[in-house]
Amino acid sequence: MKPNFFLFVASLLLLAVFANGAEPLPLPKFIPWEVHALSKTPTYNWVNEESKVKSLTYRGLSYKGKLTNVFAYYASPASFGIKGKTFPALVLVHGGGGAAFEKWAELWAKRGYVAIAMDLAGKGAGRKPLPDGGPDQGHKEKFATIDEPVENQWSYHAVANVLLAHSLIRSFDEVDVDRIGVTGISWGGYLTCIVAGVDSRFKFAMPVYGCGFLRDNSVWKASEFGKMNQAQSDKWHKLWDPSSYLASARMPVAFINGTNDFAYPMDSYAKSCALVRTEKNYSIQLRMRHGHIFDFPEFFPFVDQYLKGGVPMPVVSSPELKAGQLIAQVKASTKLISARLHYTTGSHTENKARPWTTKNLAVDGHSIKGDSPPKEATAWYVDLTDERKVLVSSQVMVR
Repeated sequence: MKPNFFLFVASLLLLAVFANGAEPLPLPKFIPWEVHALSKTPTYNWVNEESKVKSLTYRGLSYKGKLTNVFAYYASPASFGIKGKTFPALVLVHGGGGAAFEKWAELWAKRGYVAIAMDLAGKGAGRKPLPDGGPDQGHKEKFATIDEPVENQWSYHAVANVLLAHSLIRSFDEVDVDRIGVTGISWGGYLTCIVAGVDSRFKFAMPVYGCGFLRDNSVWKASEFGKMNQAQSDKWHKLWDPSSYLASARMPVAFINGTNDFAYPMDSYAKSCALVRTEKNYSIQLRMRHGHIFDFPEFFPFVDQYLKGGVPMPVVSSPELKAGQLIAQVKASTKLISARLHYTTGSHTENKARPWTTKNLAVDGHSIKGDSPPKEATAWYVDLTDERKVLVSSQVMVR
């Protein structure tokens, strides 16, 4: 065997140790948020209480010495004719270029969830700036403020506003406080990764695309971290990178991303996933589209599983390699239809453009079997489809 293959196998073993689960770590001694204060119900005012999807503002933190308000949409299943005394709930976290999405909240309300979708760019309805809104969500607010007080930085406010939205919906009588989850897309997925480690009240987290280790490899490695000196980079990484918080997550986490994501590459993604020490599941998808897409089929069974006691998604174990063969065990209560191996030999720095090769694998009961990926593979994983035609995967294994 070549020496680099030993490193390859060692990396798999390391990931397997994390994947097997362990006690979550305590939060770092210093975090920028006062979690206890953010766990209290914020004051709020209805902007529109008559529509099926209501809107409101709630009190945020101080920004540049002035108190802020945060705009949000609030949707209840009761508004759409769904009966019940209490409902599970979701906190919906938009990504870069996004806003409080009314249709996103409506989609989940029609599926039986109370939903709150807040704006994280200091905007109100129609994306109009609020007179007392917090920071915008541009790269300047996210990166260039690193030498300013934490209270002037976007990630500080964005995470706080997610926690406050959670505290707010917990105060409504129609919400079952034992069944609340959080999901976010892109920068919202990044925030979901942080929040999962900071707010232990959530029962489930589903970050889409977003991850940590952004200075190691991401679309911002050169454009933003390349502008920082070492001290600034270290400070940003310690304060705002999800890798500082993910190991403290205390709830199940479902990770969803695409192999060629332009922003959150597979090597940084795999390292982020490996930090989580609780129950986790994956849906890594070949060349998955990136955007504010609310209806990927996998979203719904993942959320229903953890917040409604729905049929569990299959769980693929860390694949084992032996004598040129791959085998992975699957925990499933549904019939497994097909499985595949995906691998790439391309560089992690070329995540967006590198090609992937796909090989069919055999499904034998609750086992997946087939040929191993080549030794020169830089990243690989196994996926499978069950009788519901939803796709789950193993963790991405990286060299």
